[in-house]
Amino acid sequence: MAESQDVEPKAAASVILLREGDAGVQIYLLRRHRKASFMSSSYVFPGGIAEDFETDERMVAGRELFEESGVLLSTTQTQAAQREAWRKALNVEKADPAVVMANAPIDVESLTYYAHWITPSVEKRRYSAKFFIAVMPDDQVASPDNKETVDEVWVTPEEALARSKELALPPPQLRTCYELLEPATRGVEGILDFARAGAAHAHPILPRACASEEGLTLLLPWDADYESKGNGASMPMSPDHRLAWGASRFILSPEHGWVHR
Repeated sequence: MAESQDVEPKAAASVILLREGDAGVQIYLLRRHRKASFMSSSYVFPGGIAEDFETDERMVAGRELFEESGVLLSTTQTQAAQREAWRKALNVEKADPAVVMANAPIDVESLTYYAHWITPSVEKRRYSAKFFIAVMPDDQVASPDNKETVDEVWVTPEEALARSKELALPPPQLRTCYELLEPATRGVEGILDFARAGAAHAHPILPRACASEEGLTLLLPWDADYESKGNGASMPMSPDHRLAWGASRFILSPEHGWVHR
């Protein structure tokens, strides 16, 4: 399995948007366009790459959330018509994000760090993505941008895992839903508490690819075979690290899509 050469990961950020639903805490997922160059047709958390002027990943996460879902986490009170005009300026008129977002400053304090994933170095497109948790504002409605994203779904972590093949969940989304199963039983605040506790032990997650009898496999940094059988750049993690628990690899199955175990 050849490693891509000289591919530096681009800085990116995503938002795990939460709300309280009738069946429990739900997570917002957007389906990427089938012609997208990365994770096409997969349901993912809203997110994207950083602009040159952005140095705070929370600002990137907030802007991308707004562009892709229309949800604005701002420090100022806004009206639906204002938000729609600003979103159009970004997505259709290609306005300067720095100018548009100056009218509606992102409330970075509303974004709680959750995880940091780095695309395996065997991939041609690589991202160093920070994941943040945010709570859906009561007075707003999310919707796809019909450009990069074409469909949406609100699901509990349990529902997302049960529908993982249908939703074509990529490994980071799959792992996140797996991790949130128990915290979600304690509501949104339970998830936020879980995220805050984990942030104190932050460690990048850089999977390594390997071939196995079961098919393409991605090894997480605490897997026993991570260093001996994985390909590409590595960032190993001690098996007793706070984040190193449960399933430690992903296997791409023709029948089930990515399977986490």
